[in-house]
Amino acid sequence: MFMEDKKLILQDAKLGIDYEVLGIDLSKESVKHLSHLGLTVGSRLRLVAKTKSSAIMMLKGSRLAFDSSITSHIDVAVCKDDKQQSIPLSDLSVGSYAYVEGIYASSETKRRLMDMGLTRHTKIYLRKVAPLGDPLELTLRGYELTLRKSEAQLIAVLPSEKGEE
Repeated sequence: MFMEDKKLILQDAKLGIDYEVLGIDLSKESVKHLSHLGLTVGSRLRLVAKTKSSAIMMLKGSRLAFDSSITSHIDVAVCKDDKQQSIPLSDLSVGSYAYVEGIYASSETKRRLMDMGLTRHTKIYLRKVAPLGDPLELTLRGYELTLRKSEAQLIAVLPSEKGEE
């Protein structure tokens, strides 16, 4: 894994990009609490949602939410891998194909999504998105499936070309 030379704080990070934690400038107690959550120096994470005052990230298959009092004290750098970057299904453009990489949800929600056919390596096609962005209509395994945007944010996909198998 190679990283860019550019270091930034987590609050300024962009969505859908893998970052590695370089440093945490907080009190000992806070650093210890974050380590219990899996957030340590060297951890790899990805922002899935962000506002001016908070951020939601994926870390080791879990979603964590922090406000800017935490995210402004975490130094990160972009991870550079040879493999293709996954994105949340909600960020896929209409008319695109993708393969499911993983589902990052609670066990009940994950089971329900998997029961609907959304399992690893399943090829999906994003047919339509409602005018206000919610819900999304997908085609997979020979049928149409409609998901809420909040559910689609929990599904990581690898974008694909139409002809790829």
